[in-house]
Amino acid sequence: MAESMQGLKRSHRCGELSAADIEKTVTIMGWVQKNRNKGGLVFVDVRDRSGIIQVVFEEGKADKALLDKAAGLRAEYVVAIVGTVQRRSGAVNENLSTGEIEIIPHELRILSESETPPFPIEENAKTREEVRLKYRYLDLRRPDLQKNLMLRSQVANLVRQFLSEEGFLEIETPMLGKSTPEGARDYLVPSRIHPGSFYGLPQSPQIYKQLLMCSGYDRYFQIAKCFRDEDLRADRQPEFTQIDMELSFVDVEDVIDVNERMLAKVFKEVLDVDVPLPIPRMTWQEAMDRFGSDKPDVRFGMELTDVTDVVKNCGFGVFTGAVENGGSVRGINAKGQGAMPRKKIDKLTAFVKDYGAKGLAYAAIQEDGTVKSSFAKFLTEEEMEQLVQAMDGQPGDLLLFAADKNKVVWDSLGALRLELAKQMELLDKKEYKFIWITEFPLLEWSDEQNRYTAMHHPFTMPMEEDLALLDTDPGKVRAKAYDIVLNGNEIGGGSVRIFQDDVQEKMFEVLGFTKEQAYSQFGFLLDAFKYGVPPHAGLAYGLDRLVMLMAKEDSIRDVIAFPKVKDASCLMTEAPSIVDEKQLIELGLERVKAE
Repeated sequence: MAESMQGLKRSHRCGELSAADIEKTVTIMGWVQKNRNKGGLVFVDVRDRSGIIQVVFEEGKADKALLDKAAGLRAEYVVAIVGTVQRRSGAVNENLSTGEIEIIPHELRILSESETPPFPIEENAKTREEVRLKYRYLDLRRPDLQKNLMLRSQVANLVRQFLSEEGFLEIETPMLGKSTPEGARDYLVPSRIHPGSFYGLPQSPQIYKQLLMCSGYDRYFQIAKCFRDEDLRADRQPEFTQIDMELSFVDVEDVIDVNERMLAKVFKEVLDVDVPLPIPRMTWQEAMDRFGSDKPDVRFGMELTDVTDVVKNCGFGVFTGAVENGGSVRGINAKGQGAMPRKKIDKLTAFVKDYGAKGLAYAAIQEDGTVKSSFAKFLTEEEMEQLVQAMDGQPGDLLLFAADKNKVVWDSLGALRLELAKQMELLDKKEYKFIWITEFPLLEWSDEQNRYTAMHHPFTMPMEEDLALLDTDPGKVRAKAYDIVLNGNEIGGGSVRIFQDDVQEKMFEVLGFTKEQAYSQFGFLLDAFKYGVPPHAGLAYGLDRLVMLMAKEDSIRDVIAFPKVKDASCLMTEAPSIVDEKQLIELGLERVKAE
């Protein structure tokens, strides 16, 4: 039977008590983690978000009624205990921060009883994720998840503090805005007052923060909820949180400087990790050529080597065909993997096919220096020797090659490099390697839309020296864009924005927008730009992804309180759900089958 607190006040959280509190009378409140009844001696572990403390009910020190009450406690009962802190009578528990003390109680109140939970509330539970997410309120009691969410709170608070001290103003932007189809799909919200019209939930506060710069707010930030109706992966959710910022009267260097100092502060204070400044930089082109990725993991080597010139005239049609079609031949050297079984190499070949590659050529260098290869018969001995030399191949190494259009080669070898690093256990989650990627292409060609699309968004400033190319060779224009990458994950991205009318009009023209279409979508921003707009730039971090890496987790679901699963549904609340017909009528909507 539940009892009330009746004036009791908690004096300490469980994990906050220490040897310094010995002989103090304390009041703790929390959940029963475990109850061990030894007959005349009852050990109860009480847990809250700060940790666990042992409470010892002992015959002779506690009256019979108290002892009987303690013996009846079950896991997840909520209790209040008043008692005296004492040094442990038994062995010290090195695994607990409270391991050298215990509480000898003189009062116990059962504030709430609990049914047997569907899985044990303990660290690193092996319960299936579907079950844990269905009972997320129980899952969130587990110490590892609680640590993650406390870490997230600490990161958000430090960011707020740092940016405020740097002169940024925290300003909220609307959730209900205008749908802008450029980019990922918007989540739409029907309007009851304007039948047939819809708001779009923000994919980012991009346009509003640029308007704030037009309004003279100079330095803005927001920890903002954003929404994208896209297919999910381990590091994506339909709703996510951004650390969003925008600055006026700045260029690339100013944005990078403030963000480097912020990252250094957050990592030092939260993890006691020193981030060496300045953070290294690499152009997009160099990142693609060396790592096959614009978010390279630089914790390990195994870089791509371009061997196009070495093999362009060889007898292997796969290589020469790729070169003739304007592509390239590149390889990676998996050091010490020369003895990899053929079956495993075949699996790697199947793996790269997911990234558009038609196959994978290999050459395994035996310990005696001979080469066992899938294409050796097409090459002369001298050509093979030159290829091995170009790849810095040594006895015991495995050389893997892709030949195709550059994008396919980069994508497949970039992914293969990471897959091999996992298999070879080269990735250390305790190591944090940052890198800035700069000078992204401004545009990318979309075969589907038969036009150029903005790699970032239509307001990204081209590099001044490339402006003339907008008319002659738009695909070669570089952007004043920059991403901050950590351990192979893009944690943030931004750019200097276009603030001149003529450049913005030219950008819309290259993207295939008529003046009318541009005004239809972004008229309010373009109008604002007529009234004096400062040069401005910004950056946004994925807070969930940043915290995931800091917490050494593999999925952002482990750092979000109530995440969705792969089909964007919530197993706990069963959202999204069918709504009442009356609500649909009010909104002027009817259900039709999606094609």
